[in-house]
Amino acid sequence: MGRRPTKAADNPFCQARLRAAEYNEKFFSKEYAAEQLHISASQLQDYELGITKCIPPDNILRMADLYRAPELKNLYCREMCPLGGDVPVLELDDLDRITVKAMASLRKAAETKELLLDITEDGVISEDEKPSLKRVLETLDEISAIAQNLKAWTEKNLK
Repeated sequence: MGRRPTKAADNPFCQARLRAAEYNEKFFSKEYAAEQLHISASQLQDYELGITKCIPPDNILRMADLYRAPELKNLYCREMCPLGGDVPVLELDDLDRITVKAMASLRKAAETKELLLDITEDGVISEDEKPSLKRVLETLDEISAIAQNLKAWTEKNLK
């Protein structure tokens, strides 16, 4: 049996398993991975072929942990969870890129803090302040995305 799947090659769960095989070659086997995940091999195959559309969150958490693939949690929250439509895409950058983005974003945080104080000091958000409040929220979303990227990098590289 070959080690490279053809039908599931583009599936993120399959890709994560195959990346895990780089540090533990037993993960080339779906049967081994399924056993470690406490699911059947056919269940894992259905996940990797995209047949199962609603994967239980506990299985996603086990895959993310077992495969050292925290990006699977982000994928689930962003694309599978009915509540997660506004979850930002996790960019798996190198630590130096994350650091540069964080520093640039934190530079914006000081001006964002002042802007937020100006907007809210009177307790009323007027129509002319709404565009500024939108900018504040965009900056906070950017900081949040960078924090999630750093967290994922840490989970992936320091375990």
